[in-house]
Amino acid sequence: MKIICIGRNYTNHIKELHNERPTEPVVFMKPDSAVLLKQHPFVIPEFSEDIHHEIEIIVKINKVGKYIEPKFAHKYYDEISVGIDFTARDLQAKLKAKGLPWEKAKAFDGSAVIGEFLPKNQFSSLENITFELTNNNKTVQKGNSSHMLWKIDELISYVSQFFTLKIGDIIFTGTPEGVAAVKPDDVLEGFLEGQQLFRIQVK
Repeated sequence: MKIICIGRNYTNHIKELHNERPTEPVVFMKPDSAVLLKQHPFVIPEFSEDIHHEIEIIVKINKVGKYIEPKFAHKYYDEISVGIDFTARDLQAKLKAKGLPWEKAKAFDGSAVIGEFLPKNQFSSLENITFELTNNNKTVQKGNSSHMLWKIDELISYVSQFFTLKIGDIIFTGTPEGVAAVKPDDVLEGFLEGQQLFRIQVK
């Protein structure tokens, strides 16, 4: 299983990090060892003092595909959820300044939270889904899929040009504004259309 992540897919998040608006999706990867195990806390790694939460709508691929046309992309997944792309922002800034890859800041152990999956057919439109992250019961990020620069099906089509999608692969579709640092004793909860799909403690 591989985790394919999309960066800079919400305009306001691009602005808050002072990044340039991309002309095509920004893609990076996380290994399967990045998945935070169920019932485990997220432990802030020793190499960073500025770990940010980034909640995202995520998609689970259900069949093998390559060079998928956008009009057929909906056939390659039937479940969605929310997850967190944890980011070592201080380390990422250093790497970006040197023109180096982001992997150490994005793909470390435990950096990918994956919530419980729901059938996509229970939503009337995947292009108008609200999701949010709370920290200690306070909403810190809130987004809607209608604000994506590239929609889910477009992303599946795009990434399949470069990587063969396989059963069980996960796509993180980008985060809205509101990213911020986590600290010990934080409790993070992710919601999709008001339904809680994950709850994790930070240590």
